Amino acid sequence: MPMVTTKDGTQIFYKDWGSGPPIVFHHGWPLSADDWDTQLLFFRQQGFRVIAHDRRGHGRSAQVSEGHDMDHYAADVAAVVEALDLQGAVHVGHSTGGGEVVRYLARHGTARAVKAVLIAAVPPLMLKTEANPGGLPMEVFDGYRAQLAANRAELYKAVPVPFYGYNREGMTVQEGVAGNWWRQGMIGSALAHYEGIKAFSETDFTEDLRKIDIPVLVMHGDDDQIVPIGAAALLSVKLLKQGTLKVYPGYPHGMATTHADVINRDLLDFIRA
Repeated sequence: MPMVTTKDGTQIFYKDWGSGPPIVFHHGWPLSADDWDTQLLFFRQQGFRVIAHDRRGHGRSAQVSEGHDMDHYAADVAAVVEALDLQGAVHVGHSTGGGEVVRYLARHGTARAVKAVLIAAVPPLMLKTEANPGGLPMEVFDGYRAQLAANRAELYKAVPVPFYGYNREGMTVQEGVAGNWWRQGMIGSALAHYEGIKAFSETDFTEDLRKIDIPVLVMHGDDDQIVPIGAAALLSVKLLKQGTLKVYPGYPHGMATTHADVINRDLLDFIRA
C-alpha cells in the first residue's frame, strides 16, 4: 500500500489517482479516505489529480499511540504534500478534516495551496465556553467517549443516523452507506478515535482561520445535527480573509454523501472559478 513516513516515524496511507491539478481530501472522524470515494471518482473524471489520506490511527494508517491532536494531523498532511510534491493544491475537508485543513494551512503555509473548502467543518470551536456560548456542552463529548470505551461497535451503528439525517421525515436509511460508515470506523484504532474526540471538539481554530490568505468556500447544511451551523460555518466565514459561505437548507452533516451530486457540482464550480 502507498505510504508516507512522517518525521516521527508514523506511516500514513494515501490514495493518489489521476493527473492534473491536485485536490486533497481530508476525511471526518472516525472515518478514512474511503469516505471520499464518490468525490475521488467524480473529480478524477473531470481531469483532476485526487489525493486522500487516512489520518494517523484511522483506516490503513499506523495505529500509533501518540500524536492524536490537530498539530500532528496538520504535520502529517504536510508530510504527504511534500512527499508527493503537490503544487497549487485545493484542500477539501469535511468535519474534523475541515479542522485539519485549517490548522495545516495556518501552521504550514499556503505556498503549495490555491484554495480550500470546509464542508460541515468543526472550526472555529465546537465546545461551549464563556467565549463560545453557541457551542456544544462538554457532556456531549464525554458521552461519545463513554460510549466508545464501552462498546465502540454499537456507537458506530448509532452515529450514522443523525450524521446522514436518517432520523428526519422523508429520509430513507441507506443500509449500505450506514454499513460503510461502520466499516471505516471499525478499521481504525479505538485509541486514536477516543483521543480524537478532544482534538475535534476542544481545538480553537479562531486564530488559524484569521491567518489563511487564500479563497475558502464554507459549505454547511442548516440541519446539521453533528456540527450545528450556528457555532461553526456562520462564525468561520467571518474570520476568513477570503471566505464565501454557502448554506444548504435541510442538508445533514454527511451531505457530501447524501447529496453528492449537488456538493460535487458546487465544488467543481468553486475550484474552476
